[in-house]
Amino acid sequence: MVSKITSGFWSKVGRIILRNRILILFLIIAATVFLALQWKNMKFSTSEANLLPDDHPLNIAYEDFLEKFGEEGNTIAFAIKDSSLYEVENFNRWNRLNKQLAAFPEVDYVVSIDNLKELIRDKEEQQFILKPLIEKTPLNNIEVDSLIQYMFNNLPFYDNLLYNKETGTIRTLVYMDKDIVNTPVRKDFILKDLHTLITDFEKESKMDVRVSGMPYIRTMNTQHIIDEIGIFIAAALIVTSLIFFFFFRSVRATLISMCVVLIGVMWAFGILGLLKYEITVLTALIPPLIIVIGIPNCIFLINKYQQEVKKHGNQALSLKRVISKIGNATLMTNVTTACGFATFIITDSKLLTEFGIVASINILCIFMLSILIIPIVYSFMHLPKTKHLKHLNKKWIDAFVNWMEHIVREKRITIYSISLIALIISIIGIYQIKISGNLVEDMPKNTGFYKDIQFFDKEFNGIMPIEIVIDTERKKGVLKPVTLKKMNELGEMIEETPELSKPISVVNLVKYSKQAFYSGIPKYYQLPTSQEYNFIMDVARKSQGNEGLIENFVDSTGQVARITTFIKDVPTKRMEEIEKSMLDKIKKIFPEDRFNVYVTGKALLFLKGTKYLVKNLVLSLSLAILLIALFMAYLFRSFRMIVISLIPNLLPLAITAGIMGFVGVPIKPSTILVFSIAFGISVDDTIHFLAKYRQELSANNWRIQKSVYAALRETGVSMFYTSIVLFFGFSVFTISSFGGTVALGALVSATLLFAMLANLILLPSLLLSLERSIANKEVLKKPQIDILPKEELPKSKSED
Repeated sequence: MVSKITSGFWSKVGRIILRNRILILFLIIAATVFLALQWKNMKFSTSEANLLPDDHPLNIAYEDFLEKFGEEGNTIAFAIKDSSLYEVENFNRWNRLNKQLAAFPEVDYVVSIDNLKELIRDKEEQQFILKPLIEKTPLNNIEVDSLIQYMFNNLPFYDNLLYNKETGTIRTLVYMDKDIVNTPVRKDFILKDLHTLITDFEKESKMDVRVSGMPYIRTMNTQHIIDEIGIFIAAALIVTSLIFFFFFRSVRATLISMCVVLIGVMWAFGILGLLKYEITVLTALIPPLIIVIGIPNCIFLINKYQQEVKKHGNQALSLKRVISKIGNATLMTNVTTACGFATFIITDSKLLTEFGIVASINILCIFMLSILIIPIVYSFMHLPKTKHLKHLNKKWIDAFVNWMEHIVREKRITIYSISLIALIISIIGIYQIKISGNLVEDMPKNTGFYKDIQFFDKEFNGIMPIEIVIDTERKKGVLKPVTLKKMNELGEMIEETPELSKPISVVNLVKYSKQAFYSGIPKYYQLPTSQEYNFIMDVARKSQGNEGLIENFVDSTGQVARITTFIKDVPTKRMEEIEKSMLDKIKKIFPEDRFNVYVTGKALLFLKGTKYLVKNLVLSLSLAILLIALFMAYLFRSFRMIVISLIPNLLPLAITAGIMGFVGVPIKPSTILVFSIAFGISVDDTIHFLAKYRQELSANNWRIQKSVYAALRETGVSMFYTSIVLFFGFSVFTISSFGGTVALGALVSATLLFAMLANLILLPSLLLSLERSIANKEVLKKPQIDILPKEELPKSKSED
């Protein structure tokens, strides 16, 4: 019953498409124009990827931190490590640069040598005041030398904040307006104003300015994503079109296919704009993915059309059979591919959910465009010439098919042995896979901003912020001596960790207050004793105009404090060790019944987000396997056939995972995509092969052996063509400067190559070896895939 419905359905679809071809073309053009108008709504991501769901406790804690203290990633750091900086002309030029930075409306305030203030005690008024370190500018040689020596030796409060005493590196901190730091305004400011300012300074001073900080890193990273979108699309088009032309040797067929995928790319951008999704490092991959996935559709449809033309030369009949015989199988393959992407929707990660939605929608769109445009366009053209059909008779293709048939016929034991050995070795490799949750690991390594990250890691122990929030659970509890001592103890532990920078908190300010109380003598930069505390705090309370200092470290109620530190670019395992050590220390210092302490920050969120995604990977992949198993059940109504069809697609995934373990490619947000994507695409070959196998069973009176070899001969060439296109198409991503994108391209390409061999060799072998088990005639007499239509259409005019 189902087979009759599906057979009739696709025949009707073929007639509808060919009879209404003008109307359909008009609708495609209208849809393309409409989606092109949505491009204006596209926007690029202005913040780091949040891999955790919104209701996750870590996200809730981070939002609570932002509510109390504002955006933590709003600092841009500038640094110079050059002895010539201390030359009076260069030093004055550096101070002028800091003034120029502070003048921008996008900048909230600047902390630099130019506006550095010293906390001193006014003995007459018995209060602390902030006195500018530089009274007048420009400075002369003696003043510069004196200033540097005084700062290095007498102002420990600014050590590792504005200078590195050991190396002589000088740093300026620019705090951007928190209201615009996550908006497109930030991008314009950094790429235009800031870039011009720094470039001019470097030309004049001949010194190299190092720039970093989360706003700067995010902007430069996003810009590289934007730059690579066009490169990927161009590279994917060039590679796939060249391979397509090599196989078909037809400019016309190549241009038609390129037209289909280009419209698909236009639709992809339009759907992104229509849904108002941000373009991230993942959604930026969708347009080239559409090209890579769309070309195989074109190969199957055009190859089938040319095969039909070669058989009988009737154009109308050939076009109808392309739709009726290939339509259902092509739909199923695209649906399974879309399911591979759609499984990311269940991860509760906004980043992956949006990627899954847009990718799955566009895969179904490219199927629709292929099945509509190719038959319609060919219906307006003359029949392919003899030279365009020569590729169907190439000797090397016949040799390849004969080799496959020989391997399947004579070497089945060898095939199973190699498969089993590969599986065992892969399992060993899988146990060696590591997880990486490093925020900057996938960033382009050959870029200036990545090298600057390494510079700041070396000079100031990191640029990625980690925040420790301490809730004393009572108003004004932060400035209690016992709380300050506990915070200082935790700060000492942080300072002893080589991968963490010197912590910044209210403790530093209190230490600085004691130093100021004792006439600025550096050895008094320490917490006050119990006896000193009341005297110093009494002076601090009388001070006017210094309230802004404490606001950065303590909330308005005096109940909650923050300790800010920065972490280097370290491996995930080490980051987890640091986190555990920190949490153990916090638990020991701050009793849970008196304090509520938590650790947050972008670096930590990304680490936890990666681990969260890994946990969901099994669920996502299992869902993809389940969905595809249901499609197989619909096609064959046989549990054994479901198992047989899944084996050739699961084995390549295991081999790829094993390679990741042996080569040292970690599981991270980018490589997590490999398995669901590769499985969704590789199963396409299985469906095409088994669809043809079912047709051959019906035509050959249920003789399995003859049907297997016939299916192998007819579908083997198209499967080989599409697999080669997919292999080189995904290989395009290896030209990326993003490590994750390179890994994604290489791993998916390798998986699809293994899947091609498995579907062309292992799958037929399994069918032949288990033919007695699966040769249930009652089941096989109910095929679910359209068989060759019996009706013939009159010859077209073009044939005449």
